[in-house]
Amino acid sequence: MSQTVRRAIDILEFVARRPRTQTEVGEHLGVHRSTALRILESLTEGGLARRLPDGRYAVGHRLAGLAQLALEQFGLKDVAGQHLRGLGERCGHTVHLAALEGDRIVYVDKVDPVDGVRLYSQIGRPVTLHTAGVAKAILAHLPRERADGLLADCDFAPHTGTTITGAVAYRKALDETRARGWAVDDGEYEDYVNCLAVPVRDSGGEVVAAVSVTALKAKADLAALASDVLPDLVATAETISKELGWRP
Repeated sequence: MSQTVRRAIDILEFVARRPRTQTEVGEHLGVHRSTALRILESLTEGGLARRLPDGRYAVGHRLAGLAQLALEQFGLKDVAGQHLRGLGERCGHTVHLAALEGDRIVYVDKVDPVDGVRLYSQIGRPVTLHTAGVAKAILAHLPRERADGLLADCDFAPHTGTTITGAVAYRKALDETRARGWAVDDGEYEDYVNCLAVPVRDSGGEVVAAVSVTALKAKADLAALASDVLPDLVATAETISKELGWRP
């Protein structure tokens, strides 16, 4: 990569965080401000950067349009697929990807263990909101009004002895999920399985999906999943988020 192209990329990433002055750009690159100005002018002429009325530089409208077109080429399932399979191979348990679609959260991908029991979940089917780890991982990070809207028709029906059967208790579980960064399904739909789930973010930082690892309790309980699988699960979700455009 040429030095000029590298500097142009660096500038775009720098001004994308917030508008910058010519001097700030030069100091960031470690070059004379005249060198920074030449690159900024080229980027501005191409529509990738723009000069604001106060003299600072920001991302150009053309770049925003190109970014939107690029995102349309990369569906969530396409981006996540290889990472989900890699996680499944490493952990040996079932891996799910669920996404927020309108007023539902649905399974969009699933990786079954090669030599394990296949679970009931099916791609394209809605998740059970009050029991699924992926649902908690998503709902915990939505605005309260949006989350309440999704839960409006939830009956909180009991499925096992650990099912959360009331809105108040479920809201507490969402608060706990948001605080620690990952969700738990403690055998809440089927008492012989448990899972951990981590949110996935888009380019704007919004939580739009979640990745989970579900295991038979006989093979790995929650403590074992937390110690042995959680770091890899978190890293996988972060990798998918970054490929969707998210920046921490």
